[in-house]
This record gives sequence, C-alpha cells and structure tokens, in this order.
Amino acid sequence: MLDAGVPSPVVPYGADQTMFVVIDRLDEATEIRIERNDLDTAISEMVAGCFNDPVKVISFNTLEHWMHDISTDVADEIQARCDIDGVTLPDYLSDFVESHS
Repeated sequence: MLDAGVPSPVVPYGADQTMFVVIDRLDEATEIRIERNDLDTAISEMVAGCFNDPVKVISFNTLEHWMHDISTDVADEIQARCDIDGVTLPDYLSDFVESHS
C-alpha cells in the first residue's frame, strides 16, 4: 500500500511529462501495463522482443491531463524501422502491426 504522503513511483511528481504505456497480454486472461517515459525506448523494446504480445500503446501527459491511443503511429513506426533495416517484421509483432495499420 502506498503512503498518501509519498509520491507514487509510477507517476512522476511535479513533472510535465508525456508518458507511454504499452499494454501487453501475458495470456488469455492477463494483461499488464508497462510504463515508459521515452517513446523511442518503448518502440525499441517492442522490436527487440521485450514484450509478450503487445496490444495497445497509450500516451498521456501528467500535467495537461490528456491521453491518446497511439497504437497506429507505433505500428507504422515499427513497420518503417523493419523496412529501413531490410528485415521481416518479427512474428511476435505481426498481430499488433496488422491490427493497428
């Protein structure tokens, strides 16, 4: 349980930051949300296979209080990186890219 007087380690304290959450499906019934403060890192980790079955990517801003589903943009970026590198889209990302392109 978090102490009300201690800032949560998940939400930056007093910062105007845009955060990125990758929703990853672990199995049929379980999804987890993995937060990153850098979109490039999140995309690189997705391409490297650090996620089991990514479902969605959401961005949100801690000061401006907005949220956007950026899954389509991320899927396009993953496909572009694979095309530029001349590699085939990894199997573990094919469902994500196909469903958001």
